[in-house]
Amino acid sequence: MTLRSAFGPFGPVVSVAAFCAIFGAAPALAAETETDGAAVVAEAEAEAEPVAVSVQAAQPAPLAGAPPFSFSKPVFDETWATIGLGVGMVPSYAGSDDYIAFPLPLIVGRVGGVGISPNGPGFVLDINSPKPAFGPRKGARIAFGPAFRFRNDRNNRISDEVVARAGKLDAALEVGGNVAVALPNVFKTFDQLSFGVQARWDVLGAHDGMIVEPQITYRAPVGRSFALQVQASAEFVDDSFADYYFTVSPGQALATGLPQFRADGGLNRIGTVAILTYDLDGKPLSGGWAITGVGGVSRLLGDSADTPFTAQRGDANQFIIGLGMAYTF
Repeated sequence: MTLRSAFGPFGPVVSVAAFCAIFGAAPALAAETETDGAAVVAEAEAEAEPVAVSVQAAQPAPLAGAPPFSFSKPVFDETWATIGLGVGMVPSYAGSDDYIAFPLPLIVGRVGGVGISPNGPGFVLDINSPKPAFGPRKGARIAFGPAFRFRNDRNNRISDEVVARAGKLDAALEVGGNVAVALPNVFKTFDQLSFGVQARWDVLGAHDGMIVEPQITYRAPVGRSFALQVQASAEFVDDSFADYYFTVSPGQALATGLPQFRADGGLNRIGTVAILTYDLDGKPLSGGWAITGVGGVSRLLGDSADTPFTAQRGDANQFIIGLGMAYTF
């Protein structure tokens, strides 16, 4: 079952919070999608019931040398890609209780032996992406490679007029690395449990900070046409990051009427998200169209929850919901 999901937004981020929860574990996901289609074959065999047929009622035997079944050529080989587009509802800034709609573009695949996965509004490369295989994998696998994320929190579309008077923030480009350990066949055949962590640093001089994100992800085929991914994640930030996004300076206090506030780093967010994908033709190995639904919740903690931008003008509980379509070839 091919989980062709994880739409990566290029509009406003869910504090890049909820969306980090969605896309943070994508490295292990995209690199392993080739194996999921085998679950369809295994499941079909398991569900087939024996039928007694008399000699007289038996159908003519197939022509000599003809295969008893016909399968389409698998789309997952050394090079494949999934592209898609969806729409989601997210908070207008980290800590906002105003929700806005924005497009969710997607690209994921494997090119030249390197896996490509969404990573919020960004991507992760897996330079240890496995070769295609159509049976259950054995043993743990380590995924590692560079990670990139674009962060435009409070850069545009700030729905709250008071928060908007605090001024727009610069966009940040975070660059770092990702490493994850993927364990196959943990609870059932063809499932996968992954433990990973990312560390990234801003290279555009916006927040000038560091972010560390541990993630736990479970994915499994569900029936013939569905695949489910569930992830829990956390986000740790340094003082520079917290000061940039959550401090209320004297000038901002004067412009907004909010009290002054000085933010420090620490545990910034915890969250969970579920992604359900439905393969439209029921043949995940052949590629084609799929529908993906996303739902998640995260909770801001520490100074990201205590800042007046959240405590007085927003909500520490952050939600995400989205729907999209993707095509694999």
